[in-house]
Amino acid sequence: MGELERLLHAEPVVVTAGIEVLAAALGAQSVAVHRIDWRPPFGGTEVALAGLAASPKVAEANEIAIARLLEVRPHLVDVLPAGEVVPGLAGRTFLHAGPPLSWEQASGPMRGALIGAMLYERLAATPEEAASKLAAGGVELSPCHHHRAAGPMAGVISPSMPVLVVENPATGGVAYSTLNEGLGKVLRYGAYAPEVIDRLRWMERVLGPVIGDALRRSGPLDLRSLIAQALQMGDDGHNRNRAGTSLLLRAIGAALVESDVATVADRSAVYSFVDSNDHFMLNVVMAAGKLIVDAASGIEYSSLVTTMARNGTEFGIRVSGTGGRWFTAPAPVVDGLYLGSFTADDANPDIGDSAITETIGLGGFAMAASPAIVGFVGGTAAGAVQRTLAMYEITMAEHPSYQIPILEFRGTPTGIDATLVARTGVLPQINTGIAGKEAGVGMVGAGLVEAPMECFADAVKSLARRLSDDAAA
Repeated sequence: MGELERLLHAEPVVVTAGIEVLAAALGAQSVAVHRIDWRPPFGGTEVALAGLAASPKVAEANEIAIARLLEVRPHLVDVLPAGEVVPGLAGRTFLHAGPPLSWEQASGPMRGALIGAMLYERLAATPEEAASKLAAGGVELSPCHHHRAAGPMAGVISPSMPVLVVENPATGGVAYSTLNEGLGKVLRYGAYAPEVIDRLRWMERVLGPVIGDALRRSGPLDLRSLIAQALQMGDDGHNRNRAGTSLLLRAIGAALVESDVATVADRSAVYSFVDSNDHFMLNVVMAAGKLIVDAASGIEYSSLVTTMARNGTEFGIRVSGTGGRWFTAPAPVVDGLYLGSFTADDANPDIGDSAITETIGLGGFAMAASPAIVGFVGGTAAGAVQRTLAMYEITMAEHPSYQIPILEFRGTPTGIDATLVARTGVLPQINTGIAGKEAGVGMVGAGLVEAPMECFADAVKSLARRLSDDAAA
């Protein structure tokens, strides 16, 4: 009775949902207002969302999918030539970031990276010859995600490139990513100047073998533990990897010194290269992310998002319950900070497989753990916290290992649910680099971007059709 009396004598409060003009008018009349940030589901998804919400099969599938995602414990075990270990990568096949595309569809930075890979593999002597052969179909193009791999920015992987090998000891699953080249004019941003090609060949000849030998000597590196520590030290796992890179170098440092696969000078150069490249850990996290989401893929009726990737022309997602099908929309333009004299006019639309980090609760979903990231991608520290908080509305779980100190060690929001995105209108937040739109320019900045709603709406409707068709069969 005491609570009832309190409510009866309390000041009236009007609850408003979604209509700001009403809340403002009531507030102007000194009426107590409680605002609820509510929006109707994305247009055209209402029936599909209702059907999925009513199905116990979807709920059961999502429980299985998120459990599989969270239980993966990736280990970095080796570095080996891509052509030796990546499935389906041999001869004149090049992998690329994002959903499938052709040379004709490729953006400037994607074309630049493909040209650079042709020069690196000695399949062409000049950029002009490389472009001509690519236009003629002389190389088969295939998404990294179709080959257990993930590539940053343009994401090009060719057979001779050394790749990180990440395994799940419990299941034997494996995933791959290239070694990070650093920032500036690099292949992944579409640059192909002689110094870019020379660096790639040094990475093939020296960096890959030395790091691989050090890993074999030191033993498998538990990446879940390393990433968790890095978050506590201010990383986000996507665009800030300073702590993770330092922890990685510390873990293999003794083995690097003891290695006998290269000269002392070469081992010293490898140490200096990794030490001076704060983004070295990014590619490691990406390979771990690919391993993790693959474990949660192919679960019938699940609405868990297992891929978010961009090829510089299109943004694409894949959902566990719809198999390998891509749902795409035009790649958005990144809102960011620009280097030197570059401006938004120089920027290519969003590109890269690195949004794999967001699908596992890192990157834009963990920005609250990394206030310093705003100095690289823009925004404010308070805004970074708000972005993370918003992501809890569209995810299935909080990661038990990836914790955010400023949120009282709450786990990062993990496991994007396509139905929650369509239902709430809250879009996945991604922090990312920006490539110049012209081939050969390289990196022009970094910033923040939202995934396009159309991808999630189409995925939800497709999943609902599959559920309905199976029920009618």
